[in-house]
Amino acid sequence: MIVKNLNHVNIQTRDMAGTVAFYHDLLGLEARVAPQRDPALRQWLYDSRDMAVIHLNLFGTDNTVPRDVQPGAPTGAIHHVAFECDGFDEMIERLKSRNLPFERADIPSIGLRQVFVTDPNNVLLELNFRDPA
Repeated sequence: MIVKNLNHVNIQTRDMAGTVAFYHDLLGLEARVAPQRDPALRQWLYDSRDMAVIHLNLFGTDNTVPRDVQPGAPTGAIHHVAFECDGFDEMIERLKSRNLPFERADIPSIGLRQVFVTDPNNVLLELNFRDPA
């Protein structure tokens, strides 16, 4: 067996609407109702490949595997979640227009520019932009 790719990240939230809006407005992810679930309790966020890369659960709802989480607290051993992105300049403008604090890191030796921003649930996102070769 080999791992082919990361399938999704599950985020527990107290603010479904605000979290959906953050990911839609900033990253262009499309929210859809999770299969066989109440849309007020579960949303899946889809990327441009039609992949549900983020699953959102309203805090306090049942989970497949029960586990104590504290939305808004640091995410335990997970430091951040990274996405490969396009449109670096557009992203910087989106962040500035929303007054969202962010950090940049440039790694010219591998043609990589990174942007770090925190979502409404205190999940740190790493947005990676590669220079065309």
